[in-house]
Amino acid sequence: MVDRAKNRVTGVLLAGGLSRRMGGGDKCLRDLAGKPMLAHIIERLQPQVGAMVINANGDPARFAQFGLDVVPDTIEGFAGPLAGVLAGMRWSATHAPEACWIVTVSTDAPFLPLDLTERLLASVPDERTIALAASGGDVHPVIGLWPVALADDLDEQLKAGVRKVLHWTDRHFTVVVEFPFLQLHGRIIDPFFNANTPEELEEARALMESRSP
Repeated sequence: MVDRAKNRVTGVLLAGGLSRRMGGGDKCLRDLAGKPMLAHIIERLQPQVGAMVINANGDPARFAQFGLDVVPDTIEGFAGPLAGVLAGMRWSATHAPEACWIVTVSTDAPFLPLDLTERLLASVPDERTIALAASGGDVHPVIGLWPVALADDLDEQLKAGVRKVLHWTDRHFTVVVEFPFLQLHGRIIDPFFNANTPEELEEARALMESRSP
């Protein structure tokens, strides 16, 4: 992707969840092949975007090793991924005004497609269209391309109590982009495989060991 296109999109790493199924704490900081899982995700997404930011609540110092700004939710009470989308939009509007969109990814998905942003961006006809990633016929609501121009509407809806991603996207023109499964060491896996539990983290470690560059 050429730099001009990249600069139209800010990457937002959604790390604001409570990680209950992982036993609490920051699951994205768990070790995966010798480094935090978040490091793998940054390596895959950073070449695809202009600016990049981490959305997380609490002490930002725990992410200091990554050298990225950490922005908390602007809506109180752990309002879910839409709050992270809004926080990313607000940060991008201030710090990367040339970006018309943000692309959000979950920070427990270490095999993200290397053409994620490019394919999402190619699918939108204008700067008010949302694009969501899908694989195997399943939509992944937290992995998508979001117009910064919709920030005020999202803010209003969150304050009105909307929490489910698809309830909000239904208000706007949204396209779904299907991504093919990956082949890793003879196995076929979902490119959006996420390590939500200790067992899934162990599976990710096994897949990472077998992955070719």
